Amino acid sequence: MALFPLPTTRRRFSAAVAALVASRGLAARGGALPPPIKLGQIGVSHAHATKLSVYRESADYEVVGIVEPNPDLRAKAEQHPAYRGLPWLTREQLLATPGLQTVLVETAVRDSLQEAEAVVAAGKHLHLDKPAGESLPQFERILAAADRQGLMVQLGYMYRYSPAVVMLRELLAKGWLGEVFEVHAVMSKVVPPSDRLGLAAYPGGIMFELGCHVLDLVIGVLGKPAKVSGVDAQVVEADGLRDNMLAVLEYPKAIATVKSSAVEVEGFARRQLVVCGTEGTFHIQPLDNPSARLALSEPRGSYAAGLQDITFPRFPRYVADAADMAAVIRGEKADDFPSSHELIVQQTLLAACGL
Repeated sequence: MALFPLPTTRRRFSAAVAALVASRGLAARGGALPPPIKLGQIGVSHAHATKLSVYRESADYEVVGIVEPNPDLRAKAEQHPAYRGLPWLTREQLLATPGLQTVLVETAVRDSLQEAEAVVAAGKHLHLDKPAGESLPQFERILAAADRQGLMVQLGYMYRYSPAVVMLRELLAKGWLGEVFEVHAVMSKVVPPSDRLGLAAYPGGIMFELGCHVLDLVIGVLGKPAKVSGVDAQVVEADGLRDNMLAVLEYPKAIATVKSSAVEVEGFARRQLVVCGTEGTFHIQPLDNPSARLALSEPRGSYAAGLQDITFPRFPRYVADAADMAAVIRGEKADDFPSSHELIVQQTLLAACGL
């Protein structure tokens, strides 16, 4: 397991995030800042589309425009601070913008691969919000085209650079947890009726929409599974949404489970990732405001044998992802999550959903 450090960024961090960067022993870049990366966005209908504000606040990026052909969605978005004051363009105008280097695709999932393919065909780096569409052959084609051109494809899985997840990767890289034999992940919430109708249009259910976030983390720990099985039940039957789902991932020496539901009261508080190894266990809960419990068979570094609780600063979603993308585009580092990882996640997700 490779070590994936928390990337540095020139964004104006909150005090808590600045402390986190300092705690990882990372110094700010010295010297003159390179010119900002020109970036645009296609779509505003994805649930996480307003993450554009992260890029607007970052010294790494210059946001040059946004595309939204639906007049109703555009009218509503124009009032949101994340989009206010930006030029509204057609896709053709955006992709022809001089110096444009990267594009965020934040459309509805059913439209995302079509837009992503156009972005890569135009020779631009791509941030594609999750999940990576419903067509595996099309996603494979996009990844292959990006690899041929040396372009980055980054998926919008929001926990990759959580400080707790970064620490987990450090523990695994050092071998302090021993051989991993069990991983358990939960990603749930209560989805209101108005949103359930939209999600019910996708046959993959709540695992496809929500469980994919933690499935990404499981693949990051264990890699490609030998076998994937899915089990689901429907709690609320009126709208057809598969709202109570479980995936089981089998490995030669490990078993992983991923649970996701759309009906769990205070589900955010129980979002978790548990990694058990022969020498220790690391339990992150909750994921969104992370804290962790570490159990070790013997002292390791500054950590004692036995149980200990670890707290982290609150982390702002997508800030580190944006900084990491900038560093990869500028050739300052390799991509921590290359196309091979993104493909395994999508293959496993579709299998877990019975697709």
